[in-house]
Amino acid sequence: MKVAIDAMGGDFGPRIVVEGAIKASREYKLEVILVGVEDLIKKEFKSINHSNAKITIVNAPEAIGMGEGLLSFRRKKRSSIRVGAQLVKEGEAEAFVSTGNTAAVVYISKQILGALKGVEKPALSLLVPTRNNLTLLIDVGANVNCRPSHLEQFAVMGHIFMESILGRKNPRIGLMSIGEEESKGNELTKETYDRLRASSLNFVGNVEGKDIYSGKADVIVSDGFTGNVALKVSEGVIETIFYMARTEIMKNFFAKIGFFLMKRNLKKIYKKIDYTEYGGAQLLGINGVCIVGHGCSNPIAVKNAVGLARDFVTSKVQEKIQKEIGKLSHNFSKVKG
Repeated sequence: MKVAIDAMGGDFGPRIVVEGAIKASREYKLEVILVGVEDLIKKEFKSINHSNAKITIVNAPEAIGMGEGLLSFRRKKRSSIRVGAQLVKEGEAEAFVSTGNTAAVVYISKQILGALKGVEKPALSLLVPTRNNLTLLIDVGANVNCRPSHLEQFAVMGHIFMESILGRKNPRIGLMSIGEEESKGNELTKETYDRLRASSLNFVGNVEGKDIYSGKADVIVSDGFTGNVALKVSEGVIETIFYMARTEIMKNFFAKIGFFLMKRNLKKIYKKIDYTEYGGAQLLGINGVCIVGHGCSNPIAVKNAVGLARDFVTSKVQEKIQKEIGKLSHNFSKVKG
């Protein structure tokens, strides 16, 4: 198996990606294609032990910065993101991983790979930890403006993902809203509620923001704007709590002793909520496999993103979506809009 990685993505330059690619190649026994400025990638190889790793380099002389917009996405025809997606399109790689500009990865992947037949809008989905397991949040930023039919398809794709990747049979589907009651929400959520309730999906009703991490649903469906805001707020809260905890602990001698005694358990908790453990967001519904990692990814996060891409390929998730989306959309909902 070959996985292409955007070597120019992320906040910390090629070194982090190169280290993660080497770890992934060794651990998963696959070939990694690093896409980016060849001279910079080779420079990193000189200071990193890459023995027993199968790595090839494909030169892409342009890079799209984290703050660049649509004009750059279109103008930079030889960017690492575009070249990486093209490798998947041409069958030179079976998956593409990037920790770069999310909007660029989504836009270019849609443009080059295209949506699967029957999929109106591909969606970004992300596994988030809950009290006892994992929940899939979909969409987390690919589609700001959505119709009820789009959210219905997100639910179908989330259903297929949870069954294929996590083996969760008949996963519970929740709809993100401002209250649990059926009457709560805007027109989008109300109409989507009716569609999902009339479907054969295991729809458990509306869920609120506080339920993202409660485990109330296996899949939580949202438009990309709401899902992205909820995700970023969650990340900010977690970072703030850990910062405040560290600050208070350092003020008191007995608190330091308590922290030392609890350190092992706290590490277990942190590992559960650490984004690096889950690789990245999956772009569901495109004609290929694409994983979008966090800009702050470290080498472990890059490695895990490659592992997730491998699981996608071996589980044939996109093929299952292609096969089932039309049938499931027809059977799961009798409400047409």
